[in-house]
Amino acid sequence: MVKEITRDIKQLDHAKRHLTTSITTLNHLHMLAGGVDSLEAMTRRRQYGEVANLLQGVMNVLEHFHKYMGIPQIRQLSERVKAAQTELGQQILADFEEAFPSQGTKRPGGPSNVLRDACLVANILDPRIKQEIIKKFIKQHLSEYLVLFQENQDVAWLDKIDRRYAWIKRQLVDYEEKYGRMFPREWCMAERIAVEFCHVTRAELAKIMRTRAKEIEVKLLLFAIQRTTNFEGFLAKRFSGCTLTDGTLKKLESPPPSTNPFLEDEPTPEMEELATEKGDLDQPKKPKAPDNPFHGIVSKCFEPHLYVYIESQDKNLGELIDRFVADFKAQGPPKPNTDEGGAVLPSCADLFVYYKKCMVQCSQLSTGEPMIALTTIFQKYLREYAWKILSGNLPKTTTSSGGLTISSLLKEKEGSEVAKFTLEELCLICNILSTAEYCLATTQQLEEKLKEKVDVSLIERINLTGEMDTFSTVISSSIQLLVQDLDAACDPALTAMSKMQWQNVEHVGDQSPYVTSVILHIKQNVPIIRDNLASTRKYFTQFCVKFANSFIPKFITHLFKCKPISMVGAEQ
Repeated sequence: MVKEITRDIKQLDHAKRHLTTSITTLNHLHMLAGGVDSLEAMTRRRQYGEVANLLQGVMNVLEHFHKYMGIPQIRQLSERVKAAQTELGQQILADFEEAFPSQGTKRPGGPSNVLRDACLVANILDPRIKQEIIKKFIKQHLSEYLVLFQENQDVAWLDKIDRRYAWIKRQLVDYEEKYGRMFPREWCMAERIAVEFCHVTRAELAKIMRTRAKEIEVKLLLFAIQRTTNFEGFLAKRFSGCTLTDGTLKKLESPPPSTNPFLEDEPTPEMEELATEKGDLDQPKKPKAPDNPFHGIVSKCFEPHLYVYIESQDKNLGELIDRFVADFKAQGPPKPNTDEGGAVLPSCADLFVYYKKCMVQCSQLSTGEPMIALTTIFQKYLREYAWKILSGNLPKTTTSSGGLTISSLLKEKEGSEVAKFTLEELCLICNILSTAEYCLATTQQLEEKLKEKVDVSLIERINLTGEMDTFSTVISSSIQLLVQDLDAACDPALTAMSKMQWQNVEHVGDQSPYVTSVILHIKQNVPIIRDNLASTRKYFTQFCVKFANSFIPKFITHLFKCKPISMVGAEQ
């Protein structure tokens, strides 16, 4: 009964829905037909402002007719829209070509309003139209640059690299004044011009450096790199880097905070000094590479030529080590100072300051193979420093007059003078030990910092364990020398103990002369060593333990030599 009552209502509902859909579709059809006619007319009249609004509406309406493409009239309208889009694209490209011809001068800003609206239309058309407009405009904008800085021009060489960057800065200002409002903001045209300039410059510089490789000197190279990285820093402040395609430049992660003394990436004095020689430093401070999306966009071209820089550092470090050796010989051993802990040799700090400067400088130039080459140089001169400055200046265990060794003196009769280190020599050994400890700790920090600076794929190739072992050997040798010196000083007293006539002792008296002698030697040496190793307590402890481990067994051995012995003698 209900179905019969509602049957007519249901039929009316269906009719109403179909009628509504038909009316809506017919309205859309009317809009589409009128829109296509208007679009064609406006295109012919170059009314791009109205076209931009109308074209988007026509395309939105056309989407409703996808399911009706089988109807010939609808298909025909769709084809007219596509034809209008194609004609628009070709017409806009022709307008841009006319306004900005590949050859000749730019036409003054008359058509810029028309072109501004044309850009809005290009946003809706096939993306290739927009790309073509951008490509042509940038090419025309940089055509003067390619002529001015041809390879055969004097201004093309590295010593005048500033002029390249001054030129593009002027061009960017010129662009903003003349064409800043013509292109939509989201096109980032100024950044695109700068990025294309960078790609062209990198290619041009690479080509000219290959041709004139023999003329590249380290000062010239560093000057060019510094000015280039300053320019990359300028770009990072001015632009966001949104136009850089993925993979163009690698984006490094920021290193974690650290107490490492090698962490501070300050501008290196050598770079500032070189730049000052070439002229005033008129540039922003260079941002650190990880924060700069433009890092390496031009400066990457210098990487194949960084062997010049590496060879220069090899030579400089060789001269530095030779100077350290000469200075040590000229100044002699350090003066005894028991008020404070043993001093680290000044040359050690100088070496690591220079290392830090080189590392920061090189990491700004490249984080690839040149860093591995620099690490090899560092390893070479760490070993040389350990051998020539530290091990080479440890005192020898001989007397100052006759040159007899301790072992030969020990064979002398009781009471003979034993070769002992002077106060100055003891202080020197302690200073060398403290320096070796400083070198050991700082070399470990250097290794960590190098691993932070280098590309992830190269981390495994950085290993300074061998150099750290060398400094550990110097520390062990220094402690052994101190132990041998005190041990040998006590030997005559022990010999005297074993040669005493213990069976003839009649009364137990005060401590024997040999005990006084041993205590005297310990009191002479140990406080000096303690004060000079105040800054490195663990190695003073090592010295004490090693001396005890050497002296006590020797003392016990000499006890058994005290034969024959009486009861009173044993008490004494």
